[in-house]
Amino acid sequence: MGKIAKKLLEYYDKHKRDLAWRGEVPAYYTWISEIMLQQTRVEAVKPYFARFIEELPNIEALANCEEEKLMKLWQGLGYYSRARNLKKAACQIMEMYGGELPKEKKELLHLAGIGPYTAGAISSIAYGKKETAVDGNVIRVMSRLFAVEGNVLEGKGRQKIEELTYQELPEDRAGDFNQALMDLGATICIPNGAALCHLCPLHLECQANLKKEVEKYPEKKKKKERKLERQTILLLSDGQKFALEKRKEKGLLAGLWQFPMLEGRLSLQEVREYLKEKGISYSGIEEYEPAIHIFSHVEWHMVSYIIEVEKWEIQEKQEENFVWLSKEEILTEYSVPSAFKVYLDYLKQGQRKLF
Repeated sequence: MGKIAKKLLEYYDKHKRDLAWRGEVPAYYTWISEIMLQQTRVEAVKPYFARFIEELPNIEALANCEEEKLMKLWQGLGYYSRARNLKKAACQIMEMYGGELPKEKKELLHLAGIGPYTAGAISSIAYGKKETAVDGNVIRVMSRLFAVEGNVLEGKGRQKIEELTYQELPEDRAGDFNQALMDLGATICIPNGAALCHLCPLHLECQANLKKEVEKYPEKKKKKERKLERQTILLLSDGQKFALEKRKEKGLLAGLWQFPMLEGRLSLQEVREYLKEKGISYSGIEEYEPAIHIFSHVEWHMVSYIIEVEKWEIQEKQEENFVWLSKEEILTEYSVPSAFKVYLDYLKQGQRKLF
């Protein structure tokens, strides 16, 4: 075992994070946690992972899970296509591998939603195979450790990081080594703010540290500006139930539920005109809280209106593809994305009469 692996694993054995998906657990746990951890912090994932495993304890349960329940379990984690791919992959595993998650990276790569990183993580962590698992944390650590110049996120730069990581990978503890690099990147060689080099077990080996150029690595990629979209949210209620509508099956938040949403920032008068045009009779309307939700590539700026619909209008609204649900049904059974958290909180607080 090389000096870097030896030092890093000694540190990991003393300081590794205590996580529910580590240790003597099924490979299924490794898979689910790795998918959840994409674009999501460890602390945020913990309660979601616990709930998911309680409801869907194995691959067979996941394969047989109804989509609405799966989306509800995933609610709040974002990137809902990840959850859909989990179910697709579970069905593939049941059909092709007798319900057993494959051990080999090349087989794992055939499953829906599993790319090189996730395949390497499962193969090494769950099965002890000598495979790299290079994520953002690993890229940052390795680029600093070896002072790798240029763009390391793609192309030849990314390939260089993969090669360096494999070069240091110990035969007998590949999974632990990969997790140690991840932990180091998450807690010491951090993405935001100054790295805690004085606490790093590899500070004497780190080329960037020795050159006093830690913040230079990895090379920063200029972020694209997010597209700004303005939306108007309608909280339509008859006093007992609220209207929800389903989003289109393709695109952002595909197939999930939302409160009726109109494009643009509509004024109170424009909303009144919209309701009149649609033949929706109401006894009260008022502006509610604005909200902002930031996606990776787009930013929603939302205004909202609480509208008390006349009860007899409900049946006539079916052509709008709304479903009318109690707040309990919405909060416990339907997958409404966290983009609408402000309005879900309104339901939790209990609706009020306007007039």
